[in-house]
Amino acid sequence: MILRYICCLLLLLSYTNSIAQQSKSFIVKVRVVDEKNNTPVKNAEIQVNSSIVNFADIDGVYKIRAQVSDQLTVRHPDFETVRYTIKSDEDIKIIIKDLPRRREKSFFSLSKRQTDNYQILIDSAKLYKKKDIDKSLCFIEDALKSNQSKKRNANTYKVLADVYLHWKQYDIAITNYKISLQINAKIATLLQLAKTQYLAKKYNESEASYNQLQKRDLSNYEKIRVFEGLGDVLLAKNKYKEAKVNYEKGLEVAETTSIEEEIPDLNAKIANVYAKEGKIGKANSAFSNTLKIAAELPKKKSLKVQQEVADFYNKTRQYDDEIKLRKEILENVDDESYAEERVEGINKSNDVEKNNDSLTSQKLNYKIGNAYVLKEEYPEAIQYLEKSIKEAGKKEDLEVKKYATRKLSEVYATVGSYIKALRTYRDYVEIVDSSYIRKEQEIYQIKRLTKKIADSQSRIAILEKDRQISESKINIAYKDKELTVERSKRQQLIIYSLLLGLVLMSLLTYYSLRANQKQKLANNLLALKSMRSQMNPHFIFNALNSVNSFIAVNDERNANRYLSEFSALMRSVLENSEEDFIPFQKEIELLGLYVKLEHNRFKDKFDYTIDVDKTIDLESYAIPPMLLQPYIENAIWHGLRYKKEKGILNISIAKKHENSITITVQDNGIGRKRSMEMKTKNQLKQKSKGMSTIKNRIAILNDMYQDKIAVEITDAFVDGTGTKVTLTLKK
Repeated sequence: MILRYICCLLLLLSYTNSIAQQSKSFIVKVRVVDEKNNTPVKNAEIQVNSSIVNFADIDGVYKIRAQVSDQLTVRHPDFETVRYTIKSDEDIKIIIKDLPRRREKSFFSLSKRQTDNYQILIDSAKLYKKKDIDKSLCFIEDALKSNQSKKRNANTYKVLADVYLHWKQYDIAITNYKISLQINAKIATLLQLAKTQYLAKKYNESEASYNQLQKRDLSNYEKIRVFEGLGDVLLAKNKYKEAKVNYEKGLEVAETTSIEEEIPDLNAKIANVYAKEGKIGKANSAFSNTLKIAAELPKKKSLKVQQEVADFYNKTRQYDDEIKLRKEILENVDDESYAEERVEGINKSNDVEKNNDSLTSQKLNYKIGNAYVLKEEYPEAIQYLEKSIKEAGKKEDLEVKKYATRKLSEVYATVGSYIKALRTYRDYVEIVDSSYIRKEQEIYQIKRLTKKIADSQSRIAILEKDRQISESKINIAYKDKELTVERSKRQQLIIYSLLLGLVLMSLLTYYSLRANQKQKLANNLLALKSMRSQMNPHFIFNALNSVNSFIAVNDERNANRYLSEFSALMRSVLENSEEDFIPFQKEIELLGLYVKLEHNRFKDKFDYTIDVDKTIDLESYAIPPMLLQPYIENAIWHGLRYKKEKGILNISIAKKHENSITITVQDNGIGRKRSMEMKTKNQLKQKSKGMSTIKNRIAILNDMYQDKIAVEITDAFVDGTGTKVTLTLKK
């Protein structure tokens, strides 16, 4: 008992430990090694969710924070992307096969390897991406001039597009992402392209790119980015339901795979959709949940989420909640961490009314003051607006200072402090003048920068064309050399092969056609033979029943006569079963005998006539045996037999053209439609196959003898009664 208790306790501790390990993050050490010489690759990109590490330490080790079940992605321009699911906090070693060798030194020492100049250029371009676009573009241009591999060129164009994306040159960025994808279609590049198309408001193109990504093998984090990006696009297109579905799919992946950093953003976006749909209650609930989750995140991420919620409160006029939340943000915000970048005097958009990503004390004070204004609590509004102006003055933030000063002037005027309002308005005018001068300088710098960008892009475009031309020339030269060596051999081989092929094809075609014709003829003959030997068993059984009925009433004379006529008919049918065609005169005799037998059975149901045009040379016509019997049988059994009064069956043979005659079988019975209804009501268990058999016979005969027979079946009268069968027979 004690032993069992100890075992259970150990299992519980083990389970608790595993759960704790899964829920906690840890530092993973990753080494990427070249298999050939066991040297570390120090310039790979290591990614876990949104965390990216680009450089290894002196020992070639990359350190990145992760959790169990997170997906590790390793990228490098010289090898394919590697993915690995983290199972524990153990060190990870990734061995790369066939890594291109760097060029060795030729002067100092062959034992030391030359630094990879390409990677230095790319790293420099990334370093100056946010500081100096001109320098960044120069490094990229040098990297393209160095005549690297296709994978490296694709990476270079991606870095170039990333630079343009940072500087909001969306169209040029899209062009370069597409060039990179043409050279090497990587998922990371396609993700960036889709994002850039969205920022450029090319929503249909962005949606197409995200849909293309869904067909690729994505990591969990990439799946979240695709769902989130697709949701953003659909939201911009006012497709709220579809946008929410994609956000929820991304949220499901994030929660399932414990990518906690993405959960608040996705919750916030779902809440934003509710707000767009006018479902404020649901939006409030979702934003409250978002705030709870964000509290567990790192400070910077948490503050950004809180800022989004505060902006929502502002839009929905929940000013008390907005003020409370912004004050909490203000207590925790670190201006140094969120200071906006200034590169060569060019600022990002500082429009306080529109920029929702601002996390500086001056902007937060302004927004709190603005909320108090909207609540008409003017003393508090004045207090926070003055703080905003003071902070903006210290940090030389003219945009915030301008908006805060104008707002303060309006508040003073509202509360009746007109002198203060006038002084504040004068301050506002001075700030506007200063801002105007700065804007002029920025516009000049933007024009100069735009010209630099255009010149750099033109040079890069020329380099790309030169690279394509060089590759084309090399490929053409190589192919010409191969073709010259093998041309004579191939020509001879092709000629002989063609001749042999033609001979074989001719023989094969000849024997195949011959075999097909023989097989087709044999099949047709067999089918015809089978069909010719068929006579409706219904007729045979009823004929024998008629003989039996004559015997039963001691009508020996009629029984003998009927049996004699029936035997003659059956003998003729069997004799003709081997023939495709018989003389038409003989067919008429058989039909007369058949109709006579049926009339003997149904004397009270119909009379019949057989009219033959005497001008017809019957000897010159031939017809398949018993071809007309099924039509006559149908006329009697399904038309005349159900008629209350006595009907008439007329069989006529008339001349149609010089080389054809028309055979008509017409009755005044109940008609096809009425007959079908009566069949349904009586629930007939057996379906006559006479019509389908006769159609097949005619089809086969026409195939063999070129459309010799044509049949048309119509109603005999306008009211749907009676049936008329017209058969055309050629000589």
